[in-house]
Amino acid sequence: MRFSVIAILLGAFLSGCAEDPQPAVTAVPGSTAETGTEQPVADALVADAPTGVEDPHSFANPEAVLTTHLDWDVDVNFDDKVISGTATLDLDRQDPGASELVLDTRALQINSVRGLPSGDHREFTLDEEDPALGSALRVALADDDTAVAIDYQTSPQASGLQWLDPVQTAGGEHPFLFTQAQAIHARSFIPLQDTPQVRITYDATVRTPTELRAVMSAANDPDAVVDGEYQFSMPQAIPSYLIAIGVGRLDFQAMSDRTGVYAEPSVVDAAAYEFADTERMIEVSESLFGPYRWGRYDLLILPPSFPFGGMENPRLSFITPTVIAGDRSLVALIAHELAHSWSGNLVTNASWKDLWLNEGFTVYLESRIMEAVFGMQRKAMEDVLGYQSLQEDFEQVSEGDARLVPDLEGRDPDDAFSNVPYEKGRLLLVYLEDQFGRETFDRFLRDYFDAYAFESLSTGEFLAYVDKNLLQRYPGKVTLADLRQWIEEPGLPDSAVLPTSDAFANVDAVRNQFISGEVGADALAADQWTVHEWLYFLNNFGGALTVQKMKQLDDAHSLTTSRNAEIAHSWYRLAIEQHYEPALPAIREYLHGIGRRKLIVPLYRDLMETDWGKPIAQEVYAKARPGYHPLAQGTLDDIVK
Repeated sequence: MRFSVIAILLGAFLSGCAEDPQPAVTAVPGSTAETGTEQPVADALVADAPTGVEDPHSFANPEAVLTTHLDWDVDVNFDDKVISGTATLDLDRQDPGASELVLDTRALQINSVRGLPSGDHREFTLDEEDPALGSALRVALADDDTAVAIDYQTSPQASGLQWLDPVQTAGGEHPFLFTQAQAIHARSFIPLQDTPQVRITYDATVRTPTELRAVMSAANDPDAVVDGEYQFSMPQAIPSYLIAIGVGRLDFQAMSDRTGVYAEPSVVDAAAYEFADTERMIEVSESLFGPYRWGRYDLLILPPSFPFGGMENPRLSFITPTVIAGDRSLVALIAHELAHSWSGNLVTNASWKDLWLNEGFTVYLESRIMEAVFGMQRKAMEDVLGYQSLQEDFEQVSEGDARLVPDLEGRDPDDAFSNVPYEKGRLLLVYLEDQFGRETFDRFLRDYFDAYAFESLSTGEFLAYVDKNLLQRYPGKVTLADLRQWIEEPGLPDSAVLPTSDAFANVDAVRNQFISGEVGADALAADQWTVHEWLYFLNNFGGALTVQKMKQLDDAHSLTTSRNAEIAHSWYRLAIEQHYEPALPAIREYLHGIGRRKLIVPLYRDLMETDWGKPIAQEVYAKARPGYHPLAQGTLDDIVK
C-alpha cells in the first residue's frame, strides 16, 4: 500500500496493500523489554531469527492450530449493507493435543460453528471486545475435526467494508462495495487468523445483485458473465490482509495479455490509457527481481472515497482515481503496488512492527522500476520528493516512531503508517546498494525473494539473512552495528545516501527569481515543467509566498482549478497558509469529492490550525464524513471533532 510515496505525490495497509501514522509489538526475547538488561535491539533480533514471532495484534493460536485454506461462500446484501454466509477453514494441528481454535473477529454475528467432516455443531464463545483488536472467537474442537464451517454475518459498520450509494460512484446509478483489510480489518468481514505470519489459500463463491460484477484478489475471469454469481480461486498462500473484494458496475479493458483494468464504464477508457505502461513495468521488474509469480496483474479503479493511493491486493491492485491525471505523471503509484508482488505479497512482514520489510523494500523497488521505464531524471525527482516527505514526518512523529522497528505496544496497527517505514526503509536499501554495488545487491535481492517466497519473516530473520549472505560474504563494508543504527536510532544515520536532482536545482533558481520579483508568474517556463517540478516548486516556498504572489501564479497557471489532484493538494495547502480566499470554494469541493487520506487529512489539519479555517473544516466535514471510508473517518474525527 502506498502511504505517501513521493512527497506530496503518490499515496500506505499498506500495504497492503496500504496512509497515516503506527502497530504494537511484543517484547523481543532477550531484549531489554523482556529481561530488563541492556542489549542492542539488532543483536536481539538476530538472535531471535526463528519464525513464530508473537503478534500482539491477533488473538489467534496458529502455534496450536493453524488455518491453511479458506472456502468463502457468501451473499452481498446492499440493502442491509452486510455480507452473510459461511467461512470454512481447513485446520492443521501444530499441537496434536490442541482442543481449541482461536480466531480473530470484529463485530461479527456468529450464528453457528460446525466441525468437519462430521458436520456436528461445535460450542463457541466470543470474548469481550477490544476497541482496536475486536473479539477472540473460541471454538471447541473435536479430535476428528479437520475443518470448521462458520455461519456468520458482518455488521453494517464493519471497519473493512465500505458501502457506497449510487450517488457516491462515478456512474451514479449503481451501488458499490469494496474492502480494505490492511492492517487488521479482514476480521471485520471474515472470521480467521488475522495475522500476516499466517498465510492461506482460498476459494470463494460470491453472490451479488445480477447487474453487478464481483472481483477479488484472486484469479478473475475478464470474460465472466455478469449474472450475480462468481467463483474465485487464490492458489498461492497469502496473509489475511490481502484478501479483498470489490462489487459494482464494472467494465474490463485489457492493456496486454496479462494486464487490464476493471472500472466503472465512464472511467475505464481513461484508466486504460493512463496505466498503459503496466506491462512494461512487469517486464522490467522480472528482469530485476525475478519472475512474476501471480498469473495476471489487473487493476481495479475504485470510487474517489477509497482512503489510500493504492492497495497491493495480489493479482488485482486497488487504485485511487486521483492518479488518473491524463498525462501518466502519477503512475509511480502503479510501480509501487506492482513492486509489492515481490516485497509484501511474496515476502511478507511477520507482524506489523516489521512494516518496513514490506514498504521500505517496495519503495526501493518502485524507484528502480521508474528508473528503468522512465529514466534517471524522473527517478531522481521522485526520490527527492520522497525524502522531503520523510523529513516532514520526522518533524511530526515521536522519537520512538522515527525508528525502523518502533515500539508500538498496545497501539492500533493502523498507526504504523507514516513515511518512516517507507522512505527510511528505502534509504537503508540505497545505503546497502551504495556499499556493495548495484550488481551485487541485485543478486542479493533476487536470492532473498527466492529464499523467502510465499513466507513471512521478522526483522530479526532478515538481519540474520543479510548478515550471512551479504555482510559476511563481503566483509569490511557494512557491520551489524551499522544496521543497528539504522534500526534502533531515530532519524537518519550520517551514512545515508541522500537523493539529489539537477532539475530541482533549476526550479529552486526560478522560485527565488519569482519571490524576488526578477521574473513574473507569466514569465515562468512552467508550461514545460513536469508534475514533479511543479510539486517541488509549490512545496518549498518556506513561508515566502504572499497572497499577491499567489494571485499572480493563479492568474497565469490556473492552479486553483488544476485537474491534477496532487498539484491541487499542494496549492490548496498554500492557499490555507496564506488565507487565499479565491481557492476556498475549490478546497470545499475537493474535500467533498475525494476520500484519499493522504490528500484530505493535511488540508483538514491546516484548516483546523487557523481561527478562520476551523469553522470551514467543521462545516465541510459534517457534510462530507458519511462519504468517507471508516479509516478516514477515524483519522479525521480526532482532528476535526
